[in-house]
Amino acid sequence: MSKESTATAKVAIPWWVGLIVILGAILTTMGAVIALVRPGMLVSPHDQINGAVRIYAGYLAARNLALGFMLAGLLVLGAKRPLSNLMVLVALIQLLDITMDVVEGRWMVIPGVFLFGVMFLIGASRLCEGTPLWKIEAWVR
Repeated sequence: MSKESTATAKVAIPWWVGLIVILGAILTTMGAVIALVRPGMLVSPHDQINGAVRIYAGYLAARNLALGFMLAGLLVLGAKRPLSNLMVLVALIQLLDITMDVVEGRWMVIPGVFLFGVMFLIGASRLCEGTPLWKIEAWVR
């Protein structure tokens, strides 16, 4: 086997990790579109949609679009380490979102957000090639 084919084989991302990333990119991008088109879907039915809500919905859309595009782009490139790092970031965002959901009493969405975050952490750990995420070697090698 030549050096090039060996290097290419090492870049392969497991299909199930790719599926998680694609699902995450779609959901994240859909969240951005909802924030831009129907920001009222992001708040309780009795809450008023005003200029401040639209501004923060725009920030949410920008964040989610960037994450969704980067997830898809890194997957297409087969960039395992950057993709793994981004997946950890997305998982951390989900865990912080859960914290906000608990504080604000949005109990119905917590299981889905938790599952999404855990799936991203599992996928990211798989891309680290056996080095657990909690060890410094997973981040600096």
